[in-house]
Amino acid sequence: MSNKNYDSLKSHRGIYKHKRTGRYLSTKKIKGKKFSKTFDTISEARHWRNTFNGKKSSLNSETYSTLKDVWETMQLRHFPTLAESTRQIWIRRYTLLKELEDYPMNMITQSLISKWVSKQVEYFRSEIYEDCSRGGAKRCNLDNELNLFTTIFNWYKQSDEYEYEAVPLTNPVKIKHKRMGFIRAKPIKDKAITLEHARTFFSYLKPLYRDLALLQFYTASRIGEAAGLQWERVDFENKRITIMETCFWDMQSKAFVHLNKHPKNKEPRPVYMTKELEQILRRRKSFREEGCNFVFHVGGLPLNYGTIQVNYREAQRKGNIPYSGTHILRHGMAKLARKVGGGLDAVIAMTGHKDLKLADHYSKLDTEFQKEVSEKIMDHINENTKEEEVFENNNMLEMKLFKNK
Repeated sequence: MSNKNYDSLKSHRGIYKHKRTGRYLSTKKIKGKKFSKTFDTISEARHWRNTFNGKKSSLNSETYSTLKDVWETMQLRHFPTLAESTRQIWIRRYTLLKELEDYPMNMITQSLISKWVSKQVEYFRSEIYEDCSRGGAKRCNLDNELNLFTTIFNWYKQSDEYEYEAVPLTNPVKIKHKRMGFIRAKPIKDKAITLEHARTFFSYLKPLYRDLALLQFYTASRIGEAAGLQWERVDFENKRITIMETCFWDMQSKAFVHLNKHPKNKEPRPVYMTKELEQILRRRKSFREEGCNFVFHVGGLPLNYGTIQVNYREAQRKGNIPYSGTHILRHGMAKLARKVGGGLDAVIAMTGHKDLKLADHYSKLDTEFQKEVSEKIMDHINENTKEEEVFENNNMLEMKLFKNK
């Protein structure tokens, strides 16, 4: 068993030490089922492993694992199946939930969640938070934390380790908690760049980053997929690009760490090489360096996310582009695919999403579609108004003729 968050203890079989917290995770397999529990001391971990028989004697608080136990076990069992970026995001979102981590799972009730939400909302609306928040980037709600707790709880219910204790429990997070967790309205922000703005954006980029952005846009890729493209995935003869490897960058320094072997959904995505994509790749081939398999690189070294951000932001500023970030190009192509292709199937074909809900999220035509519908409605209203005016004028004329007679 291996996990980056834990060190195995050679002298204590089945016991692992958390690198950050120093707590001990004791694991045991009984009749093919895996069980685990975390402890503050190694003696407690050893005692549990030597005495636990896989059964719970009763369902009181003492027999239930804490949220911390479940979270740490989840990191050990479930995290290896997730994309590295997803793990980092979940760990960051867990920060506020730490206030609840010492509670046994059966003691985390609907009312406790309500108290926790109220406390967080009070803080994020306070002057203290206003003074220390980053400009306009203020907390709007607690949706991410509530969704993460639900994810943890669902894993807890479905895991073999907690099969006995989780049976009678139900998720304490309710719909009302999302409403209670409202802090302030989200700023209106379009995440999908328009074709016109995309062209302006490309024109202000330096050659290397222009090619990177164009390839990202044309293939509807995540920035890590575009920056991580390897030459072995480029097939000029069969006009095919395979989106496979992806760059993983450190979330703090934004420097390149390593190349993930698979994209976020763990599935390679074939992309047809249009003549525009072929031109980009032919240009990049002239910059290929021996020993470097990256299509996009600087002196044979992979790109850092921080450098990409600097170049993208500068082009967005110079072009007066009302969009920010690197993900706007993937959203923009998804939206364009939906508009041109006529449905979510076109979006899925471009982005590789398997979930219709995600495909819909990435390609929403809300503002543009609403504008189009509004104009059609007004045209219809105006057309009918003209007909009514003609009808009224005819009536008036007939009335005058009648009176004259």
